[in-house]
Parts: sequence; C-alpha cells; structure tokens
Amino acid sequence: MNLIELQVATEAEHPEPATFQVWVDAALAGREADSEIVIRLVDETESAELNGQYRQKAGPTNILSFPFEAPPGVEMDLLGDLVVCAPLIAREAAEQGKSVEHHWAHITVHGVLHLLGYDHVDELEAEQMESLEIEILEKLDIANPYMEEHER
Repeated sequence: MNLIELQVATEAEHPEPATFQVWVDAALAGREADSEIVIRLVDETESAELNGQYRQKAGPTNILSFPFEAPPGVEMDLLGDLVVCAPLIAREAAEQGKSVEHHWAHITVHGVLHLLGYDHVDELEAEQMESLEIEILEKLDIANPYMEEHER
C-alpha cells in the first residue's frame, strides 16, 4: 500500500488527499510497492527559495522532487518528497488551456517518476519519461499533456 502525507503550506486551491492518492498509485503501479511519499503544497515564495537553493534557478517551479535514499542497513519505504507550487499549477493550466485537475495529475505523476529515478536531461530520457507519463495519464482518462490545445 502506498501512503502519502499531504502538507499544505499555501492558501491556493488544491486537490484533496484522496485525489493525490489516486495519481500516486497510478504512477507507482507495477513500478514500486508499499511506498511513502510526502507531498508539500507551497506558494511561490517557498518554491522559489527551494528552487534557488537546490537547483540554483531563480523563481518558482511547478514541482521539485527530492528522492530519499536510506543509509545502509536502514529499511524504510519513504520514496521521497514532492514540493508543488499550487499557484503556479493553476496559472500554467490556464496558460496552456488545460483542466487544472488534469495539470495537477500530470505534474504529480511527473514528480513521482522523478522519485523513481526517471529524468529528462537528454532527449532519449525525456522521450521515455514522457511516454510513461502519457501511458499513466491515459489510464486515468487524461489526455496527452504534450499535445497542443487544438490537438486535444
């Protein structure tokens, strides 16, 4: 069973814990069992601070993923932490002409895949990760997030 801990540090609108659970379970299905993930919902200030501190990039970002690696000999199911900038998710969804809930789902799935070790640093990795995201979201009845608005 996958457990999530939802920490809300923003006044912005956000999905309910049960909704995050559905998305996390979909992303982990067949990939990881019995995992724990902390999801922290933040405002743009905290996101920008963390993005600067850990990625040396200015400004907020939609999601940050912090994989957890237990010290040798320590057994833990903690997969890691996701930090999601709630106001930025809403703004991006509007700018991209997407459902806010679908964008939340996509960003959550994207973050969970990062916790599992997937990345998009080079083109091949990006294609593999995007294909997995599309496959997972399709099972949730969510359209391909990489398609242009007029293609949906």
